[in-house]
Amino acid sequence: MRARRQDLAEPSGHTLDGVRAAAAGCRACDLWKRGAQTVFGEGPAHARLMLVGEQPGDREDLGGHPFVGPAGRLLDGALADAGIERRRVWLTNAVKHFKWEPRGKARIHKKPSGAEVAACRPWLEHELQLVRPSGLLLMGATAAQALLGPRVRVTVARGRAIDSELATVVMVTVHPSSLLRAPTEADRAREYARFVEDLRRFAAETAAAAPRRRA
Repeated sequence: MRARRQDLAEPSGHTLDGVRAAAAGCRACDLWKRGAQTVFGEGPAHARLMLVGEQPGDREDLGGHPFVGPAGRLLDGALADAGIERRRVWLTNAVKHFKWEPRGKARIHKKPSGAEVAACRPWLEHELQLVRPSGLLLMGATAAQALLGPRVRVTVARGRAIDSELATVVMVTVHPSSLLRAPTEADRAREYARFVEDLRRFAAETAAAAPRRRA
């Protein structure tokens, strides 16, 4: 389905609170019909680091906060192990509504379409413009392709700085949910260590970059 840009609610004042309020009434695609609510980004208004995932999951959809489910708890541990305080990071998703399909009584994640990602992109652009992070980490293919284009491959771009005007440092890594799907404990431990190293490198490169002046 093509995104209907005319259905986007316009922010009331160019502030994060105004954009959050406008996003709550977004009808640019049909995901609002099944999701419990819009799940907007959270964190300090001028966070140095911004992390972007794919979409809220079941727990996020019900609670209204990003990264509070199983993948979020894994991310919390990885951030701590990488020496990054979650409370200093802006956390958000490329898509703000939970896309799911029923499996018994459970609601199972379903990958958003390109049109659904495009429908949500204006909200992500507002977040970038207002938070103005020095470091931007895109976690998973949906987030990476939403902002860098469809040719980006996480397996190729992972862990290295990407030349982009989106932020001083832009990097790509896997989504933490992928670690939960690792087939064995050994695989999970190995992939977790790689993910923590990606976070460390991202934080170090951002710290080493010249700080962005804010208006």
